[in-house]
Amino acid sequence: MLPLIALVGAACVTTGGTQASPAVAPPAAAPVRAPVNAPVNAPVSAATGSSSPVPLALRTRLLARIAEVRGAQVGLYLHDLATHETLGIDDTVTFHAASTMKVPVMVELMRQVDTAAVTLDDRIPLVNTFASIIDGSPYRLSRDGDSDPALYDRVGAPITYRELTERMIVRSSNLATNVLIERLDPTRITATARALGGEGIVVRRGVEDQKAFEAGRNNVTTARGLGRLLTAIERGDDASAWATAAMRATLLRQEFNDEIPAGLPAGVPVAHKTGWITATTHDAAIIYPRDRAPLVLVILTRAIPDRVTAQRLIADLARLVWVHCATEVTPRCAA
Repeated sequence: MLPLIALVGAACVTTGGTQASPAVAPPAAAPVRAPVNAPVNAPVSAATGSSSPVPLALRTRLLARIAEVRGAQVGLYLHDLATHETLGIDDTVTFHAASTMKVPVMVELMRQVDTAAVTLDDRIPLVNTFASIIDGSPYRLSRDGDSDPALYDRVGAPITYRELTERMIVRSSNLATNVLIERLDPTRITATARALGGEGIVVRRGVEDQKAFEAGRNNVTTARGLGRLLTAIERGDDASAWATAAMRATLLRQEFNDEIPAGLPAGVPVAHKTGWITATTHDAAIIYPRDRAPLVLVILTRAIPDRVTAQRLIADLARLVWVHCATEVTPRCAA
């Protein structure tokens, strides 16, 4: 996986103020274009590889749209796999991960499948009692707070890792997620994500561990770290070829499509994972334009109490990226 150079804003932008898979082949890559140099006054992090920053034109448009939402804080990371250009707006700032943390959980499971530690068709008990990471006290999840309530009717019955993964990503099932996290171990999940370039990703606990939340022991991510993890999935760096194809296919079946996909033309394939908690809404995606290599786009938001407002912001940012990067005669993401 190529190291990245990020064009980074100085601080969170502030103005005024939670899814077994057939392989899906991504579109063929367009010929690689020579990277475009950044303006000499662009704030660029230290170079560690061959990726190049996207010039300021797109960044300026994105910042202007973010500024329209009073108090919004946004972390954004874009990696154009056709040109190897990157763009970051506060992409190293830490955000509560919400349900985007389910992506590294899936990655760790597939790595364990690759090593034959488990198989996707192994069956384990579906439980709804979990131990708080603070003191080991038990807690349970409520079906009323879960986007996949039907799974609660099966508590006590066996279930396969395959189905748990599908529900965790496609329907963002919190119950499936907690069962997997307790089996896979948060420390290993985090270590795997970090080894694949997921800087800033920390998976500490399952969903709805209230004592941990009150103590500030949350799952966190950065836009850049999550973007690098998605890049590893797209490039097949994180697991075997069949496992990465299965992960892409699962992400393509995502049922919540009101953020990044809403800003793209109808029919554009998007392999992605959303996440939301109070005043926090995220989407992390691999976008597959026709006849060119994909775009990896991660948009994290917080301090936006109205979720619809946050969804519209994310969709609009995705639209700006699409127009700038995927509609040129020569596929590129530059000014």
